[in-house]
Amino acid sequence: MKILAVSDQESDALWCPSVAERLAGIDLILSCGDLDPNYLSFLASFTAAPVLYVHGNHDSRYKKTPPEGCVCIEDQLYLYKGLRILGLGGSVRYNPEGIFQYTQKEMRRRVQKQWFALRRRQGFDILVAHAPAFGLGDGDDRPHMGFEVFRELLEEWEPPFFVHGHAHMTYSYKQKRLSYYKKTQIINAFERHVFVIDE
Repeated sequence: MKILAVSDQESDALWCPSVAERLAGIDLILSCGDLDPNYLSFLASFTAAPVLYVHGNHDSRYKKTPPEGCVCIEDQLYLYKGLRILGLGGSVRYNPEGIFQYTQKEMRRRVQKQWFALRRRQGFDILVAHAPAFGLGDGDDRPHMGFEVFRELLEEWEPPFFVHGHAHMTYSYKQKRLSYYKKTQIINAFERHVFVIDE
């Protein structure tokens, strides 16, 4: 299965008249947040591939204008053609009034609510999040800190893939597109990245 991951910055290569050609062969689109909802709606209108998304910390506009033709997978284990996709959007809380921002404890509670589904399905194949895991490609400042419980999820379930955004690759030369933690390939979906997973 060929998967397109997008996050944080709209791609000029996709938001263009030739988008249908460039999406040819894509089986699934995963959005990791902080993208214009109209951009996701645009992508969805030019492909038969499902567009699944989680929220970024700047996605308050989704409350009034959710992307059309797309599926929000927040706080659920979503099944697609045998793939088990766990969706957990948002960032570490740095603004008391911020939407889609969570303390470490709040994110841990969100994960705990998925315990039964994870046990029943014997884990998951892809973790789709906005923020990275703590210590794995996150930032030193509070707004870009990763979640500790994400790292624990990778250690316990060893999923093949963890796809996230939030850590813009334009921030630092140290930001990597691809890395590994134990058996999991970590993908920074900034702007766009295509990867393949066996069904």
